[in-house]
Amino acid sequence: MGQKESMLERYGKAVAGKKTRWVTILVWVALVMVLNLLFPQANSQTVENAPNLGDNRPSVKAEALAKEQFPNESGVPALIVLHREGGMQDQDLVKLGKVTEHFTKNPLPNQTLIPPLHQLPPPALKQQLSEDGSTIVVPVFFEKTATVDELKESIEVFEKKTSEIIGSDVFEASVTSADALSARVTGPVGIQIDATGLFESADVTLLIATVLLVLVLLLLIYRSPILALIPLVGVGFAYGVISPLLGWFGEEGWITFDSQSISIMTVLLFGAGTDYCLFLVARFRQDLKVQENRFMALRHAISGATGAVAMSGFTVVVSLLALLLAEYGSYQRFAIPFSLSIFIMMIASITLVPALLAVFGRASFFPFVPRTPEMQRERARKKGKPEPKPKQENRMGLAIGSLVTKRPWTVTLVTVILLGAMATFATQVKINFDTLSSFPEDIPSREGFTLIGQQFSEGELAPVNVMIDTEGKTVDLKSALAGLDYVSKVGDPAKGATDANIQAYSVEFKMNPYSNEAMDRLPDLRAAVEKTLGDAGIPDAADNVFIGGQTAEQLDTKEATEGDTARIIPVVVVLIALILVAYLRSIVAMLYLMGTVLLSYFSALGIGWIIIHYGMGADFIQGSIPLYVFVFLVALGEDYNIFMISSIWEKRRRMPLLQAIKEGVAQTGGVITSAGLILAGTFAVLASLPIQVLVHFGLITAIGVLLDTFIVRPFLVPALTTLLGRRAFWPGEYKPVKELGKRSF
Repeated sequence: MGQKESMLERYGKAVAGKKTRWVTILVWVALVMVLNLLFPQANSQTVENAPNLGDNRPSVKAEALAKEQFPNESGVPALIVLHREGGMQDQDLVKLGKVTEHFTKNPLPNQTLIPPLHQLPPPALKQQLSEDGSTIVVPVFFEKTATVDELKESIEVFEKKTSEIIGSDVFEASVTSADALSARVTGPVGIQIDATGLFESADVTLLIATVLLVLVLLLLIYRSPILALIPLVGVGFAYGVISPLLGWFGEEGWITFDSQSISIMTVLLFGAGTDYCLFLVARFRQDLKVQENRFMALRHAISGATGAVAMSGFTVVVSLLALLLAEYGSYQRFAIPFSLSIFIMMIASITLVPALLAVFGRASFFPFVPRTPEMQRERARKKGKPEPKPKQENRMGLAIGSLVTKRPWTVTLVTVILLGAMATFATQVKINFDTLSSFPEDIPSREGFTLIGQQFSEGELAPVNVMIDTEGKTVDLKSALAGLDYVSKVGDPAKGATDANIQAYSVEFKMNPYSNEAMDRLPDLRAAVEKTLGDAGIPDAADNVFIGGQTAEQLDTKEATEGDTARIIPVVVVLIALILVAYLRSIVAMLYLMGTVLLSYFSALGIGWIIIHYGMGADFIQGSIPLYVFVFLVALGEDYNIFMISSIWEKRRRMPLLQAIKEGVAQTGGVITSAGLILAGTFAVLASLPIQVLVHFGLITAIGVLLDTFIVRPFLVPALTTLLGRRAFWPGEYKPVKELGKRSF
């Protein structure tokens, strides 16, 4: 151990010595400047529409067949929903005709087609209205190659000119207004624009809110303006390296990421990054109270904290990299940005932050400067004040440490029962894969979709595309499908462009095509199609059926994410277990540390469901949330376990185990509590955003962090360590330190 400490102390001198501190800072400054001059920022390289499903998925195969046999030259539609409560007026239809006439003569950028409604006679135009005459849907088609920014610019031009022609801002008018014509843009283009806009605005909001939150919490916890800024400076430099690196990777096509990845990466960077800084800061503050030379104190702090910080960061990096094993593209796109941000922040925490602390020294903690007892007495003597009495610190931590070592069974049973009871609610969690349902209710694309569902048929927005290979036989599939009780409309068959035996049918469901109910109907629909083909004498009917569309894509998404969850969770558990065994050299400690974090995860999921379902009234959470929360909570939860157990493992070499546990809890209690509050707070910022999937993710993750901070780390883990005694170190070597009159292992 002495050799290891000596090596780490030499490392501390190399990065934060009297001269080397300036070298470290200059290296970071130069690195940030060079990278930002050479490479673009990550935000400029986001790809919002990267495919999430592999070519082997049924919906992807169906989409490929549709492009081959039924090429849609019209492009991607934006559905313009015009609505007037009480019924559309004749003048509304006249103005609508002028709108289509204008954009027929003056197409928008990337526009391929707009129906020439101005050429229809009034009776024919009125037939396009909903049954109550209040609503009409006009598709505007755009090139499939158009980017989101290009589509957004075109729609903005469309909205401005349409409002001029109609004579009022119909896109701002309320859809429930009794005397105003309203318009909303929905469909694939509208949903795509709104989704991108939400995440782009969330990125800026997250960055500002997270910085302010971390700054305020640091000021409240440490009451030092300099110390509050040091972790933020470290995070800022880390971000200055991460962003151009990701921009470079994206520019070269090595990785793909979207704005959602960058948004959550920002939260992770500030939350976890500040935690790593605080682990070192807390150790430095303790050492300044016993070591007069600040450089010696800092080297000792680096020696004591670097191992735990490095192992904690390595645990998170490895866990996040496990997302590369996912089939679902969105999971894969999260892996590199997340793991890279933690890796760079970990390096900054053990290089740049120590150098900054070496520059400011004790002044980092101004006005509450930590001093040795001798320094305090000398300071009092110079001011002519009486000698200060020694203060007992960490009284709360010592009290908790005494409780868990004196009543370990009671603490263990109470915490396990409490967490277990909350975990039972995790079995009630319901998930869905409806992207639109995560949008705010008043966002244009969702309001337009709601109007279509109310006035026409929800299935009209995203019909199921059923294609069959008839092999030259006569198949009356339309009649068979129209007879299904969950189908509202079946279109006439279309023949393939190069193979007349391929037929396609547009099938509209009676329910929301994005719902779980619609997805559950697809196997029945496929079975009905296969039966019809079989009755027509077509062998191997299953190979002749292709089902595409949004509902089919969501079903494949569900199956892919369920497969990813079943594959990645065991991998993460095994990887973290191996890291714990390698670091602690104890299989027993690994088992109960992993067990506590898993219990915390299911408890967080259960409490989150209670709040989301019973408190917020939501019926589902997004299907990706359980896996994301698991990866984050298990990895970040082990961070706190590693930091505290490292303290206990270190102390038990020179004192009885019970005393080591008590003092380990006391020593790490303050910093872990501070770090947990900051990490939970940064994730809770997500709950303030207008995107339901981020609200649910941020809420559940924040709950899990708080459970780890206030229940698992201070109570359950040390209580289990007390109960296991020397067995907690098996098969590692444990040499008990005896102290007269006290229990020892």
